[in-house]
Amino acid sequence: MRTLRIAMNGITGRMGFRQHLLRSILPIRDAGGVQLEDGSRVQVVPVLVGRNEEKLREIAESHGIEEWTTDIDGILIDPDIDIYFDAQVTSRRYAALTTAMQSGKAIYTEKPTAENLGDAIELARLREETGVTAGVVHDKLYLPGMIKMRRLVDEGFFGRILSMRGEFGYWVFEGDVQPGQRPSWNYRKEDGGGMTTDMFCHWNYVLEGLLGHVDSVMAKTITHIPTRWDEQGRPYDATADDAAYAIFEVTTPGGDPVIAQINSSWAVRVHRDELVEFQIDGTNGSAVAGLFDCVAQDKSGTPMPVWNPDVPTEEHFRDQWFTVPDRVVFENGFKAQWEEFLRDVVAGRQHRYDLASAARGVALAEAGLLSSAENRRVELTPLAI
Repeated sequence: MRTLRIAMNGITGRMGFRQHLLRSILPIRDAGGVQLEDGSRVQVVPVLVGRNEEKLREIAESHGIEEWTTDIDGILIDPDIDIYFDAQVTSRRYAALTTAMQSGKAIYTEKPTAENLGDAIELARLREETGVTAGVVHDKLYLPGMIKMRRLVDEGFFGRILSMRGEFGYWVFEGDVQPGQRPSWNYRKEDGGGMTTDMFCHWNYVLEGLLGHVDSVMAKTITHIPTRWDEQGRPYDATADDAAYAIFEVTTPGGDPVIAQINSSWAVRVHRDELVEFQIDGTNGSAVAGLFDCVAQDKSGTPMPVWNPDVPTEEHFRDQWFTVPDRVVFENGFKAQWEEFLRDVVAGRQHRYDLASAARGVALAEAGLLSSAENRRVELTPLAI
């Protein structure tokens, strides 16, 4: 059985540990690896990488992992490492990914891939030059709700798609009385934090995955909570935006224009079924998808509400939608993409969500920030990669 040795950098963080190590790589390892197209299997061996020796040792001992190291520079050029995975802070990502690809390693990375568009484009160009397999985490497209929404698009359920609306976020506590449930650096611009920088990279691949190419953005970013408290209970100025309200113009593969609007906020209280929901409306039907569920309403089943502010509404609008069936058993979305990426590495082919896709996400984030700063609509142009 072939074995792939994966250097995993950033697994002491919440996302790197929970989703990538605990719920993806370790289950793959414990299941005897990933089954390939020819029926054979490839096993994975995680090598933990980071700066905190104590945390690395504790995680390794708790989960039966034999190898870990704080020598990040050494692991990037180690010929025995097949794949480099990056979930560390964005400011360190560009240099690490560059060295790994120059050393001939396949790379798999969180996003944004770089702090600025120029560096993100350079990473995509370097991948073209080296020919290594590169993948970027596009986890939301692998979630059950989004898969079912994509299926409705592919089956022509919507007819001509008109618009999409998205609501994302929840209340992140300030940290003074109740500790915040997100790391404090997320709210410091100088440390790479910010709602727009973080989430527009996601929204770009969601829009591309469901609708088509993003042509422009008009956004308003804001810092609603100006003071927060860090992990040591010390107050600090929140210099990064904690909310972004945006309108995107999208063109479908068939050439139809679609208007998408997405609200993203760490200062909102949830009154919806899931922490993120997207609604697509078309001439023949509509659907709402969250992370797991998807409901729809076709044209023939659409009621005819009558506006009457003088009497209470007796219709139960949510009950008029039908649940889109699963049809298949869904796995953890992060694990599913890891398995697809590993098959691509063994086959020596490119992953469908690569560094060019990541660069487009960075471009959208920068365009959103520019739009807000200059109070105008910003067009996106094709990237020269």
